[in-house]
Amino acid sequence: MTLAGQLLAYPLLEAETPGGRISYRRAAPTPVRQGPAMVLLHGIGSASASWLRQLQFLGREHLVLAWDAPGYGGSSNLPIEAPVAADYAGRLWAWLDVLGVERAILVGHSLGALMAAAATRGAPARVSRLILLAPATGYGAASAELRESKLRDRLNLLDTLGPQGIADKRGAAMLSATASAEQVAYIKGVMARIEPHGYAQAARMLSGGNLAADLAAIACPIIVASGNADVITPPAGCQAAAQAARTPWIDLGAVGHACPLEAADMINQLLAAAATA
Repeated sequence: MTLAGQLLAYPLLEAETPGGRISYRRAAPTPVRQGPAMVLLHGIGSASASWLRQLQFLGREHLVLAWDAPGYGGSSNLPIEAPVAADYAGRLWAWLDVLGVERAILVGHSLGALMAAAATRGAPARVSRLILLAPATGYGAASAELRESKLRDRLNLLDTLGPQGIADKRGAAMLSATASAEQVAYIKGVMARIEPHGYAQAARMLSGGNLAADLAAIACPIIVASGNADVITPPAGCQAAAQAARTPWIDLGAVGHACPLEAADMINQLLAAAATA
């Protein structure tokens, strides 16, 4: 069965929070075991569908929740044009409150790392462990010129190409040269369904984000991992994030940015071990 066909086993669900709707995917054993939920936060050009392999594997033993961030999928936009990571974190906790989740292992991929770190910093008692995969570090510590240039380039690309064009242009770069054609097609399909307004909001958050500052203020155990063939968040930036988190960088090998798919076995084993630590 194709990857897209396998995703049908995890249909989108919806939860209404005081700030707006969140769509998400869920996997769990029956009955649901006690312990922190595994909460998965996707990147800027992605969605809950990017966590297919984690839903399949980790959902056998744990409650796994993969959201569509505000402005993605069926999730409501945030009410401001230029949100910060803490705005996404607030919506995250409101969603988990509705679902009755008190404690979580937060897993952030790429831009989701900024959201996960802000959520951990804002509610440290609710996070047992923070796991960052191919983390985007944000441009908050960069010069105003660089921040504006990066944001302008990303928004111009969105205006010029649209979601499908971005997927066609950038989708393959999310994976290594040895990824399968099916993996590339799947990633492109997920990317092509981004919502322009939600993507633009996320781009503005990325422009002002400062992952290192949040990590320096977090006391819970942190894991940072990425592939050495990642050209979106290259190893040097991920290593710097690990240094800020006071933890070793874990090298996932010759895999690209979409490591939850391309390095699914390694990621799943890493997350499973973290859940039982």
